[in-house]
Amino acid sequence: MNHITSTLHNTLKNLFETHGNIEFIIAYSGGIDSQVLLHALVQLKQKKLISNEITVCHVNHGLSDNAKSWEKIAEQECSKLSVNLVVKCVNVQERAQQSLEALARDARYSALKSLRTEKSIVLTGHHSDDQSETFLLALKRGAGLKGLSAMSEQSTLGQHLLVRPLLSVSRQEIEDYAKTHQLNWVEDESNLDTCFDRNFIRQEIMPLLRDRWPSINNTINRSASHCLSGQSLLDELGAQDLTLCKASDMGLHVDALMTLSPARFNNLIRFFMAQQDYLMPSTEQVNQVRLQLQAEEDKSPQIKVAQHVFRRFKNTLFLTPEFTDISGWHQQVVLFKDTLLADNAVLPLPDNLGDLVFVTNAVETPSLSAKLPRISLPKDGQLVSVRFRHENPKCLPHFRQHSRSVKKVLQELNIAPWQRKRIAFLYYDNILVAAIGHFICQAFVENNPELGMKIDHISPKGVD
Repeated sequence: MNHITSTLHNTLKNLFETHGNIEFIIAYSGGIDSQVLLHALVQLKQKKLISNEITVCHVNHGLSDNAKSWEKIAEQECSKLSVNLVVKCVNVQERAQQSLEALARDARYSALKSLRTEKSIVLTGHHSDDQSETFLLALKRGAGLKGLSAMSEQSTLGQHLLVRPLLSVSRQEIEDYAKTHQLNWVEDESNLDTCFDRNFIRQEIMPLLRDRWPSINNTINRSASHCLSGQSLLDELGAQDLTLCKASDMGLHVDALMTLSPARFNNLIRFFMAQQDYLMPSTEQVNQVRLQLQAEEDKSPQIKVAQHVFRRFKNTLFLTPEFTDISGWHQQVVLFKDTLLADNAVLPLPDNLGDLVFVTNAVETPSLSAKLPRISLPKDGQLVSVRFRHENPKCLPHFRQHSRSVKKVLQELNIAPWQRKRIAFLYYDNILVAAIGHFICQAFVENNPELGMKIDHISPKGVD
C-alpha cells in the first residue's frame, strides 16, 4: 500500500474508532494537496475501509481572476468522484497590519466552521513541508512555544474537529501520488509570488536548506513537536493557575495573580485569552498588564491587549471588548400614537447593547426589570428620550431614603466604571427618570400595577 494511503488509512481508522460514523468535510482548493487527500479518501470509501459520509467544501475567496474557473474544476472533480460539493464564497477585505494570507485563512476557516451546526471532522491537505514553512514563519515573528508548535495534527474548529492527516507526508510524496494516479489539479499563480513570506520561504529558503541538510523537513517537524509538548505543559500549568485565580468567566483575582512569578503570570494571561479564542497579546502588552496592576487601589487602570482590554475594578482584573464611545448617543421614544398608548415600543441600542422594550401593559414578564418598580408615564407634551450621558444630578432612587448624585449611587451599586458609561438613562424632557435596569427615581415610581410601564433590556443573540 502506498505510504500516503497507509497514513490516511491509519489516521482515518483511528478517527472512526474514536468518534464513530461522523461526517468528513474536506477543505478543497483544487490544488495538488487537497486533490490527493480527496482521491485517497474516496478510495478508502470505495474499498469500504470507512463508511463516513464525505462532503467537499470549496471556498471561493474571489482574490484571483481564476477563482471562478477553480470553482468549476471543483464541481467537475466532485462529480467525477460522486461526492457532495458545497461552495462557499467569502469576501476578504484588506486590513492594516494584517497579511492577506492570514485574512484569507481566517475567512476560509470561518466558512468551514459554518458549514454544519453538528460536530464534523474537517480535513485539510497540510503536509510536512507546510509544517516547516509555518515553523520558520513563526520563528521570523519571534513567536514563543505556541507559535513554534506550528500546526497540530488535531485541533478544534468551533464545534468541529480539525484534522491534518497528511502532516507526516512530504510534498514530494504527494506529487508522486498524484502522478501515479494521473490526477489533475489547479495551480494558484499567487504561490509563485515571493512578495508573500510563505512563498519566499518555499521558493528561496527551503531549497537552500534541503541542499545543505536533506532531512531538514524532518528535523524542523521534530522541533515543532517538541515545542508542542512544551506548550502542552504550559497549558496544564495555566489551567491550574486559572483555577486558583479565576473570579468569574471574564475576571481574575488580582491578589492571587500577583503571587505568581512573572513567567507564570504571563502564561496565565495568554492561557486565559486562549480560552476565549482571542488573539494573543505581545510580550510588551502582557508586561504592561502586570505593571498596571500595581497601581494604587483607587485607580482603575486599563490596558489594551490585542483586540480586547484588561480593566481592574474592586481587586478583580476583567477582560472586556474595546467599547465604542456612546456618550453622545440619544434617541427619542414614542410612547403614544394619536393620544393612545403604544404597546411594547422597541428601541435598538448602539454598540451591540441589544434592545429596550417599553412594556406598557400590566402583564409582568420574567426579566431583569422584574425587580424594579413600574415607571409612571410622562405627562402630556413631555418628550421621552434615552441617553447615555448625564450631568451627575442629585437623585432619589427607589431603594434610598436620601438623595445622592448619580455617580455616587452607581458606585454604591458596585457598577464598574466602564459599565457606568454603558447604562441607558431615561429622561422626561430633561428630568432624569431612571437608570434603566438599576433604579427608578422615587418621583416616577408607579405604585398602581395597572398603570405605568416597565422597561425590559433584551441582549443581542449570543450575548449574556
